[in-house]
Amino acid sequence: MQARLILEDGTVFVGEGFGVEGESFGEVVFNTGMTGYQEVLTDPSYFGQIVTMTYPLIGNYGVNVDDIESSHPHVRGFVVREWAEHPSNWRSMGSLDEYLKRHNIIGIQGIDTRMLTKKIRVKGTMGGVITTLDKPVEEYVAALNTDNLLPRDQVARVTTKSTYRAPGEGHRVVAMDFGMKAGILRSLLARKCDVTVVPADTSAEEILAWKPAGIFLSNGPGDPADMNHAIETIRELIKANVPIFGICMGHQLIALAYGAKTDGLKFGHRGANHPVKDLINGRCYITSQNHGYVVVEDSLEGTGLELTHINQNDKSVEGVRHTKDPVFSVQYHPEARPGPDDSDYLFDRFVELMDTHWEGK
Repeated sequence: MQARLILEDGTVFVGEGFGVEGESFGEVVFNTGMTGYQEVLTDPSYFGQIVTMTYPLIGNYGVNVDDIESSHPHVRGFVVREWAEHPSNWRSMGSLDEYLKRHNIIGIQGIDTRMLTKKIRVKGTMGGVITTLDKPVEEYVAALNTDNLLPRDQVARVTTKSTYRAPGEGHRVVAMDFGMKAGILRSLLARKCDVTVVPADTSAEEILAWKPAGIFLSNGPGDPADMNHAIETIRELIKANVPIFGICMGHQLIALAYGAKTDGLKFGHRGANHPVKDLINGRCYITSQNHGYVVVEDSLEGTGLELTHINQNDKSVEGVRHTKDPVFSVQYHPEARPGPDDSDYLFDRFVELMDTHWEGK
């Protein structure tokens, strides 16, 4: 089954389709992880995107129920150099092709993913379509340059529809779900936190009614500057003087709530091998990342936020904390699914902050 990946600038990659047939439009991005394709597929932060894996062989260990980050995939398409038709792993419950078919996801293999990645790095993230249909390239290019590929309400499409609780014996944490990965919940539960997960549009009054010892702000898709309701909610939560920990979009929303600014990256940070320096202890950690927006460092001045982490590749902001309020955040994923667990200590720091704050009451 021949398939094409067509970019908004008219570039065409011809390969072989797998997964379902048809066509799917999205924002074309790349991920540099060598493993973790199932976590990538099911990460809500990838909502609406066509993901390219730079590692050449994908699907060799199959798929299983333990490596998912949400109930179903959120990508609009999957691009690989080669997918493994016959996976070999004791945990495998099926092939990547079967998994994509089951969830109505289109994929393409056999294209030069190295060339595609270099093009995105030079020109930046762009719209694209994977298609097995026999439509003219010009028709697709016209659509890619006129249609709004991604909706503005991406978080509303991936957040939990109702509040639910994951009980524990420790501190009560209310987690605002902007597209939260299951690995984050597991990291909190591993520290015996009693977690209540609430939808993204939950009010500060409703959150504080749970009498939390801490509030967690999750990752999620889209432009954080569009999340006006959440920004106002976080401002109200800050006034309550409850410890707050944010990751990825949660980090960006904290910055916006304090008056800082965010901006889009040219091609984003997506992968499991990004070096980040902790300015507090001087150590460098290898981190798992997935974001297309970043906090503007110059805008931190006068907000009360201080820079705590920087990206060693491009010196972008990777973490902040407030000088007076019990609030801190990082741009990357310390739960590391997939990726190294170098930054797992940040969840311990959150628990310690709740311990200290609780004892001070």
